[in-house]
Amino acid sequence: MRTEDLINALAADPPAVRPGPGALLPLAAGIAIMILGYGILLDARPDIAEAARSAAFILKLAAAALLAVAAAGTLVRLARPGRSIGPWPYALLLPILLLGGGVVATIAGTPASDWGARLVGTNALACLTVIPALAAAPLAGAIVWLRSRAPTRPASVGALAGILAGSLAAVLYGTTCIDDSPLFVATWYLLAIATVAAAGALLGQRFLRW
Repeated sequence: MRTEDLINALAADPPAVRPGPGALLPLAAGIAIMILGYGILLDARPDIAEAARSAAFILKLAAAALLAVAAAGTLVRLARPGRSIGPWPYALLLPILLLGGGVVATIAGTPASDWGARLVGTNALACLTVIPALAAAPLAGAIVWLRSRAPTRPASVGALAGILAGSLAAVLYGTTCIDDSPLFVATWYLLAIATVAAAGALLGQRFLRW
């Protein structure tokens, strides 16, 4: 084929279609289902007005929300090939550092005999089950959305989708969970989110491969 013929053939190909805003509908629907499930099955803790004035409660929700924002920003950059990730991966460290500071403050200000109780809390099992359950719908929606993008790192973007879904679920669950200690949150909340991230990595590897 002559060079001129090759150029003409390439020019005749239709331009790539970029996904429109409607591609986000599966993710939006997943988040809506999560919120609906929370409203039907769970209730905010009865002392939430008082808890909202507690530094530990605010730290718990802020860390989960920051993790969700960082995961979303990183995911958007990785969802399309050839885009620079920028500083977003470093943003994932901010909620970890925030929780780490809370853990250090708790250990420094609490007798060693109370550390175990602060760590175990009263809702560890619920935390490990409710957060992944709430995260299931937004994770599925994120995977469907990512299929319209063409990510080149399916396991990584799947894991990030899991972190995003798990963090959003943790924000909701945090309003009903009475365990606010940073020791508890850094252990059980992060373990629950990591479980969702692992599921996301498996789903990404299975459904997002080219």
